[in-house]
Amino acid sequence: MLARVANNLFWMGRYIERAEHTARFMNVNYFSSLDAPNKLSQSRKFVLQSIATMVGDVPKKEKDLSEEDIIYNVGLNPKKPYSIFNCIKYARENANTSRDSMSTEFYESINKFYHYVNDFPKELLIKSGLHDFTTHVIEQTSILRGRIRSTLLHDEIYALVLLGINIERATQIIRIIKTKHEDAQKALGGYSKPIENSFEWTTLLKCCESYDMNRRFYKKTPNQNTTLEFLLLNPNCPRSVMNSLNQIQNHMATIDSLKERDKASAAFLVGKMRAEYEFKTVEEIETDVSKFIDYTLQDLANICTKLDYEYFNY
Repeated sequence: MLARVANNLFWMGRYIERAEHTARFMNVNYFSSLDAPNKLSQSRKFVLQSIATMVGDVPKKEKDLSEEDIIYNVGLNPKKPYSIFNCIKYARENANTSRDSMSTEFYESINKFYHYVNDFPKELLIKSGLHDFTTHVIEQTSILRGRIRSTLLHDEIYALVLLGINIERATQIIRIIKTKHEDAQKALGGYSKPIENSFEWTTLLKCCESYDMNRRFYKKTPNQNTTLEFLLLNPNCPRSVMNSLNQIQNHMATIDSLKERDKASAAFLVGKMRAEYEFKTVEEIETDVSKFIDYTLQDLANICTKLDYEYFNY
């Protein structure tokens, strides 16, 4: 397979996953503020700051936090590389350049999705269409993943797309945790242990589509300990970083079946990171959550750099 084609398949998967997480984060944060137990979490400025932090585009002055601007920039602004519109646009462009590797069913779905986002009115999104827009994006990305799993041969093409999806999923989950951890430190409620029992952990789980799973697993109200353990270390949670690392390792084996690997290779870095996660405890993480998050993001970035050098460099 040409390195260019492999690169397109990988990034197509990443952009699809990025669009979903961005849409869900914006949807959940915007509307969950209505149920927040303290005034700061209910504040529109607080919600907008959280959304801007998640996409990495925080205005220098708080007075520049415009609701209309944030919603438009994250949703449909073609000039913002992080916007949902651009994620879908880039995913479609990558699908176009590797059309021979795609099934007709998948290509029709992503093409239809692109036209929906491209034709969505800016005024409607800003005034009253946020819920409908983000919900549709979440549903359509789920459909695209279903098309990938059910209409592509489970060979190296499939492995490359899923490799991109799972690396992006791990990255986005970590970014969401980082943002909501910062929010929990700001929005101190009136209950005991305000950070550990913050409402922001419930919001975090809903952003990751894991609230019901967490309640079913722990059988109690989410807190910092159970939320971090579930989203970082639980291998059976489909949204956890540990689960994504397991999937990444499996797909790496499909792409390159060499048993002996160089210590600087992407496969070696994946295996090392996965092993560290497998034997990590939440108590170790809680000693310095911010440091662990930054460390994980750097590890994922290093893996992507190695993947680019080994497989996608053309």
